[in-house]
Amino acid sequence: MINVQDFSVRIGPRVLVKQASFRLDKGIRIGLVGRNGAGKTTTMRMLAGEADHGQAEYGGVVSVKGSVGYLSQDPRVGDPQQLALDRILSVRGIDELLARIKKAEEIMSSSEGDKQVKAMERYVRLDQEFTNQGGYAAKAKAAQIAASLRIDERLLGQPLQTLSGGQRRRVELARVLFSEAEVLLLDEPTNHLDHDSILWLRDYLKSYAGGYMIISHDVNLIRETVNQVIHLDADRAEMDIYHMGWDLYLKQREEDERRRRKERAVALKKAETLRAQGEKMRAKATKAVAAQQMLRRAEELEASVAPTRQVEKVARLRFPEPAACGKVPLTASGLSKCYGSLEVFTGVDLAIDRGSKVVVLGLNGAGKTTLLRILAGVMQSDSGEVVPGHGLKLGYYAQEHENLDLEKTVLENMVYAAPALDDTHVRNALGQFLFSGDDVDKPAGVLSGGERTRLSLAMLVVSAANVLLLDEPTNNLDPASREEILHALRVYEGTVVLVTHDPGAVTALNPDRVLILPDGDEDLWDDEYLELVTLT
Repeated sequence: MINVQDFSVRIGPRVLVKQASFRLDKGIRIGLVGRNGAGKTTTMRMLAGEADHGQAEYGGVVSVKGSVGYLSQDPRVGDPQQLALDRILSVRGIDELLARIKKAEEIMSSSEGDKQVKAMERYVRLDQEFTNQGGYAAKAKAAQIAASLRIDERLLGQPLQTLSGGQRRRVELARVLFSEAEVLLLDEPTNHLDHDSILWLRDYLKSYAGGYMIISHDVNLIRETVNQVIHLDADRAEMDIYHMGWDLYLKQREEDERRRRKERAVALKKAETLRAQGEKMRAKATKAVAAQQMLRRAEELEASVAPTRQVEKVARLRFPEPAACGKVPLTASGLSKCYGSLEVFTGVDLAIDRGSKVVVLGLNGAGKTTLLRILAGVMQSDSGEVVPGHGLKLGYYAQEHENLDLEKTVLENMVYAAPALDDTHVRNALGQFLFSGDDVDKPAGVLSGGERTRLSLAMLVVSAANVLLLDEPTNNLDPASREEILHALRVYEGTVVLVTHDPGAVTALNPDRVLILPDGDEDLWDDEYLELVTLT
């Protein structure tokens, strides 16, 4: 259980939440909502006891009893050498027991006498402990959860470092669900999930015995799974708590907004009357004190009324005007990538023409992200080469925002991306992506997934790239921001190589070619391929 009393959050001079109290317990299923930058991820990090790079200041009391499972938006956690299955099992300590059992088996088979006897006795004890913890059934349960999230048996046997960002994220989700913690904190759990996996997750959560809090842009997931909604109001720095499901919350919130507008209008009208009367009276010495009291009361009334809901700002995104380049700005031949004995893809050839639009398809694990990383020059292929054409200027959007330096501030990341721009132009560009004032001084490590997406896109926009490599650019975005991305894809005149699970992004791109991995087959685009997008 998590019990929160008089909770407040501040980043620098900005107050995100003030004096909020709520509880998360068995049977309580909360959807945490609010516009971009309202503090959802910061709040959830705090509830999970995660570090925040020292930027956020918290107040109040948060009491935690029992186990808590937390899904962060950042999948780059855990030992890179650890196998995916062991990462899932480790949340219950089962991986350590299995390792000790394996070691006992090895000693039993390679020793004699007393040493062998002790190893056999140790094996019996460990095996009993493993059984008592439900080890064999638990291992099967972990594999079942993984399979439901499209993590097949082959991937379970691979080290984490060999998995794509999307695969690692699904491993982390499987780990959190396998934990069977009394409370789950899930930050955008549907990222990188296909349609069937999302449906499975909905059903899983609906039958979950514990409590949970979800941040998600998937409205259907929230509607189907939560019985309470907490709305972070960025304008008032308030947590509005609704003990009801999604549809009733929407109606109640509208009623609350109408009530606040009416109260505001009444208070402002009264303040206006008091101010006018006070101004008339202040010229007379005998009524100066009363006049000051009226003016002071008018100011208090104006300050006390709740602001009306502001229309959510959306980053106005336009991809860069492409710099001049040759007819074929990027060529690759014979590309291959293996991790140990695991072959991801081999013999991939492609020639990216100026102005072409290419979609990369392939099942999870086929190497789509790996290919983009190789083309971007952040990973080396095992064979073949990438040849830049005349005038090539690459812009790479990484799905897990690996291009960001999490220790540097928003402003410092932007300056790195556009060293030729002066401070004014850099700040103006950040302002277009909703980073203003003290926001530009926040370390990238404290940003939410949506904020990291906006920063990465801002860095891309100032790059003047003529070939864009885009890996899941619509993840972590609210519907309005997603529409901005789609519009930018429609009107961009440069070259795009796109990896996405979002059919809308493919439709907006209007591709002329498709590259299918792991075989590396190229084909002219046909709308029949659209059916494969959500499955890849």
